[in-house]
Amino acid sequence: MHARSAVLRRFLAAQNNAKFSIPRPLQRRYQSTKVAMSDAEINSAVSSECPDALGQEAKSAESRSSEKGTKPEKEAEEKLPNLSPQDFRTFNRMAETMNYYHNHFRRTWTMMYDACEANKRPAGMSIRQFLNAGMQFCHQLTMHHDIEEAHIFPVLAKKMPAFRHEQEMKTAHKSIHAGLEKLEPWLEECLDGSRELNLKELKAIMDSFGDVLWEHLDAEVEQLGAENMRKFWTKTEMLRMPM
Repeated sequence: MHARSAVLRRFLAAQNNAKFSIPRPLQRRYQSTKVAMSDAEINSAVSSECPDALGQEAKSAESRSSEKGTKPEKEAEEKLPNLSPQDFRTFNRMAETMNYYHNHFRRTWTMMYDACEANKRPAGMSIRQFLNAGMQFCHQLTMHHDIEEAHIFPVLAKKMPAFRHEQEMKTAHKSIHAGLEKLEPWLEECLDGSRELNLKELKAIMDSFGDVLWEHLDAEVEQLGAENMRKFWTKTEMLRMPM
């Protein structure tokens, strides 16, 4: 009986909807046989006489369901209080520290890449200095990622999915190191004289992983930003972070 009542309510909703006109014979039949009509008959009658009625009701139900799904999320975000300047610094501390290191990598990469595009080394920089800067970039970035994966990511992964195994941050590390494994030996060969420095070749190697490197440098800092960190950690927990 409950299921039939739901069908009847849909029929009434269609009847009362100003957009649809249900023929009077059908109205009279419904009024005289409310209980006698089967669910199939009611659905068939409504769909045949005013096919848009049930579709409209379904769309309304879907819309209501969608609103219910998004409303709590929006309310949760709205309920977060504004951070005081001091609290913002606490929650943003790791992002600032990380960005400091990342800026060093960005500067070295940009110096090398600009040289490749111009097809000449920076003014006043010898070939050996240029190659040593590249080698230093490779060594420091590798060490930076090793420290992150050993000491920082395991802590963050307890609450933040992006830092878990095979997720965004570690996957990016793998792609970056695939590029470093091509770049470092190439630079070494140039340093020992077994290969001539060719900036077009260097550019091709850098292009093979430059996009993922820069995206990662930005994404990692964004993940560690105050507005994201406050969703996962308390202020006390932030003060205990290993960074």
